[in-house]
Amino acid sequence: MSGLLTLGKMRSSLAPGIWFLRAFSRDSWYRGFILLLTFLIYTCYHMSRKPISVVKSRLHQNCSEMIKPPNDTHSPNDTTWCSWPPFDKDNYKELLGAVDNAFLVAYAIGMFISGVFGERLPLRYYLSAGMLLSGLFTLLLGMAFFWNIHVLWYFVLIQICNGLVQTTGWPSVVTCVGNWFGKGKRGLIMGIWNSHTSVGNILGSLIAGIWVNEQWGMSFVVPGIITAVMGIITFLFLIEYPEDVDCVPPQHHGGPEENQNNPEDPGSGRYSPQESSLETAAGCSKEPSAQPVAISFFGALRIPGVIEFSLCLLFAKLVSYTFLYWLPLYIFNVAHFSAKEAGNLSTLFDVGGIIGGILAGLISDYTNGRATTCCVMLILAAPMLFLYNRFGQSGIATSIVMLIICGALVNGPYALITTAVSADLGTHKSLKGNAKALSTVTAIIDGTGSIGAALGPLLAGLISPTGWHNVFYMLISADVLACLLLCRLVYKEILAWHLLLSKDAGSCLALTQTR
Repeated sequence: MSGLLTLGKMRSSLAPGIWFLRAFSRDSWYRGFILLLTFLIYTCYHMSRKPISVVKSRLHQNCSEMIKPPNDTHSPNDTTWCSWPPFDKDNYKELLGAVDNAFLVAYAIGMFISGVFGERLPLRYYLSAGMLLSGLFTLLLGMAFFWNIHVLWYFVLIQICNGLVQTTGWPSVVTCVGNWFGKGKRGLIMGIWNSHTSVGNILGSLIAGIWVNEQWGMSFVVPGIITAVMGIITFLFLIEYPEDVDCVPPQHHGGPEENQNNPEDPGSGRYSPQESSLETAAGCSKEPSAQPVAISFFGALRIPGVIEFSLCLLFAKLVSYTFLYWLPLYIFNVAHFSAKEAGNLSTLFDVGGIIGGILAGLISDYTNGRATTCCVMLILAAPMLFLYNRFGQSGIATSIVMLIICGALVNGPYALITTAVSADLGTHKSLKGNAKALSTVTAIIDGTGSIGAALGPLLAGLISPTGWHNVFYMLISADVLACLLLCRLVYKEILAWHLLLSKDAGSCLALTQTR
């Protein structure tokens, strides 16, 4: 009996799940939640952009091997009877390029304006409205199938509207993450977080591929609905500042060793006087009287490193977005896969982009050299693009491996510049803790890059009729130019490493002599 009583008093150890929950602080859970929420937000933005590249091969196709329906009125010799007017003519590539460019030009122009609004409006309202409208315009693009719309202006107008509202996304999510995370391991954290771009592209391709051969309108309608639902979730749960939920704001200044990196100014960071020291939300008060004044557009341009990285991103994004919009069609035309298979295979480029973004962040954190990391990856990307065009379609295994490598080398610098570099430059010491500069700096860098994003697909549409190899020569030239634009910053980083090694050697020599 006593044994049973003793057994009744036994207690189990703490449940493993509860132990795991208690292993992290309250602040850590909030930061993790914000990282996940902003990841899902921008995944939806990119998911809604991707279907157009998959549906292109359905809008214009060779119908000679297809069976005409009994009530078809087209000529027996017409090989485009199954295409979707107005994209059934010989100039379909130019028309599809115009549809792409409508979105990208509007996005590039709107991005410069978006940062200004992002600094002055509550991010939760701004992002929620942007996602709801983006979902609506993506859905309307798909409704062209169900409403039987065949006029070019409809596609162009919807793309312009969607491009403008999509600019609400990037400056806002980068600013939100910058408010919650300090500099420590920023490259790695943002490299992992920035995989939302590739994850969104992959989801967009896979979702579009389900309906592309039948009711292609659903390829837009489903991503549009998902994006709008995510906008509602954003309104309900987004937290802009740590202070709003009584969390400790991050410290953006590095230790004393960080200030030794710039040989031109020992009290500054990597890129220029005071350039890599970070100081943002820690000094911000929620009281209206203590709010810092939003930085001007030209004030943001004067931050050393902003212009070089912005122009570099222009060419890097030109390459990335050309692949984003034209890779499925290239695989469809050259490798002769079906539209669905071409869309699925193109997702491997984005798988490589995830790997490249994480590697770029990890290496740049370890070496303390953002510009050098970008430059090395761009140098390696140029020959890989040539090899992919020459040998990439010789076999399925070769195509898979080369697509992943190309994706890593092309999207690595793009991911690093739009995340960690933007956050570094948008929160450096010369801003004296003005966190409101982050949105403008991010908008300038990504807006300049978006000019390249608009030029790339446009040039691809114009050049591809002369041969796909000429498109790849254009992409290789853009990679080389992007690399050259970083030469000054790479040189300064090399000087910084040399100075640091000299100081370390001097310290070791002094210790030896003391002994």
